[in-house]
Amino acid sequence: NQSIAMSTLAKLIPLADRVLVKRLVAQTKTAGGILLPDAALGEKQNEGTVIAVGPGARTPEGKIFPVNVNVGDKVLLPEYGGSAVKIGEEELFVFKEFELLGKFE
Repeated sequence: NQSIAMSTLAKLIPLADRVLVKRLVAQTKTAGGILLPDAALGEKQNEGTVIAVGPGARTPEGKIFPVNVNVGDKVLLPEYGGSAVKIGEEELFVFKEFELLGKFE
């Protein structure tokens, strides 16, 4: 099943200026090995890794305006937004480029 999910993921290419992002999972264990309860984790993580990007938005003249992020970039995500997509056991999110808040260097 894992190979089916990965092959599907490899074929999923967002359209226009959309970006497929895997949200980082909050640490559930401290460096000392203590397990943290869900309540201590607080809000969902607002950082993610770009998995795939679309070709970009089209201008009224028909030219493609490229997306400013690349596969593998670490991005800052809004607290809400994006469309959840479940592929196999992975939960990914599709955002329009303008919804992304920033890119980490």
